[in-house]
Amino acid sequence: MSRHGKNRLTLLYSRDQIAKRVREMAAAIDTDYAGAELVLVGVLRGAFVFLADLVRNLTLPVVIDFIGASSYGDRTETSGRVRITKNLQVSITGRDVLLVEDIEDTGLTLQFVLDALRREEPRSIRVCTLIDKRERRAANLRVDYVGFDMGAGFIVGYGIDYAENYRQLPDIYRIEGPEGGHGES
Repeated sequence: MSRHGKNRLTLLYSRDQIAKRVREMAAAIDTDYAGAELVLVGVLRGAFVFLADLVRNLTLPVVIDFIGASSYGDRTETSGRVRITKNLQVSITGRDVLLVEDIEDTGLTLQFVLDALRREEPRSIRVCTLIDKRERRAANLRVDYVGFDMGAGFIVGYGIDYAENYRQLPDIYRIEGPEGGHGES
């Protein structure tokens, strides 16, 4: 157990557990896309650490770009309004795309981003997320590659933040305390 500010952090996934799971996910992606060039689209900002580790474990050729989407701001509950904060710079038309997310929760932001990407007419599009909170899903969508399934709770570390804090932590923690104990990610 660790304390940072007013929040208590409880270890959920260690860096070793994360590294092992990322290697397994990369192996599955390599198999599924053997012989293809894949465009990885990371959802900013939470997915940047996961995307970096995933890329280093892939053996197939990849192109990397980022899209920004926000529905949280610095809150622990989604606002329900999604906005694109950064558009793609690489064309995905006619290409195989893997959308890489840190956490999949209600699915509303993911659905919004997928709809935007589909308008670019990729050959295929799949979704990869490190953390899937399936029990909170409000949108009917499929996540193709999942690192860890988890229930309720707000998490931080490994690129995942609370009000722009804690991204630097190499492990993933459940955040508890006055600011984050009641929220969801």
